[in-house]
Amino acid sequence: MTTQGVNTRGLVFLAIGIAVLIALPLVVTSSFAIDIFIRILLFSFIGTAWNLMGGYAKQLSLGHAAYFGLGAYTSTILQIDFGISPWIGMIAGGVVAMLASLPIGWLCFRLRGPYFTIATIATAQALMLIFLKFRDLAWGAEGTTIPNLGNAPLMMQFESKAAYYYVVLGLLAVGLAITWLIERSWMGYYLVAIGEDEDAAEAIGVNAPRIKRDIYLISSFLTALAGTFYTQYIYFIDPATAFSFNISIEAALVSIVGGIGTLWGPVIGTILLETTSTLLQSWLGGSIGGVQLTVYSLILMAVILWRPTGLMGMMSEAWQRYTSRKPARA
Repeated sequence: MTTQGVNTRGLVFLAIGIAVLIALPLVVTSSFAIDIFIRILLFSFIGTAWNLMGGYAKQLSLGHAAYFGLGAYTSTILQIDFGISPWIGMIAGGVVAMLASLPIGWLCFRLRGPYFTIATIATAQALMLIFLKFRDLAWGAEGTTIPNLGNAPLMMQFESKAAYYYVVLGLLAVGLAITWLIERSWMGYYLVAIGEDEDAAEAIGVNAPRIKRDIYLISSFLTALAGTFYTQYIYFIDPATAFSFNISIEAALVSIVGGIGTLWGPVIGTILLETTSTLLQSWLGGSIGGVQLTVYSLILMAVILWRPTGLMGMMSEAWQRYTSRKPARA
């Protein structure tokens, strides 16, 4: 099969997928189902943001909750104290996260391997403790609710969940587009080189500290956008929610299961894990404690043992076997 034929078929599948995603809220009217789709899209977006750093550059950060929380708090403070729209606050939160990533990255990138991972965890936990103490500015441990304005699109508040679905779908589209552009640029090749062997990459002239700093800026900005959206969606914010360690773990898990360093890996991983989690909660409720984490662990172990490249690697191998059996066309 020719490369042009493969590309054409891929574009057809992509167009069909986009059409299905756009039409989904029009066909599915259940609020519970729409909520599941929103969670899948949201964590796909967070995983996509994390994948730039943890997937392509293989810098295993477990502290992305820091930027999720900074984005959430920046937009909320601007909205409640100054009446600024969360659409503007979302961008402001992304800028704050980018600025915060500079000193955090400067400190953490001096470490490698598990030491880097531990340092990123520590920064997110430190920020959570700081916001717990800022009662006057950030409402302390009690948190605060977002004023409900009814149907106010300019303030990112909608009566139907379908509107939130389209907002987070747009965020995911932006994240995937940025990843696609980076993947095919010189930065993408440098990131892969750094991820494979940082010392060798530097030996051939790659400025590894600058590349890691730049991709960290982009990754933190996108993660902060997710923080703003999530806060507006649940109408509540507190440090335990905004800086939750679960956010960092989920971002890494969906990418690892789906396939790190791939465009669609975080999306595939999120569909599997979030769907499994939702179904288990729906079927079992709270009758069996820890069952969700147990299933997560089993899926992760299975992927690492049998498919280290993730689900995308398995799908890629299957596709190559399929195309190799088809006769080539002139």
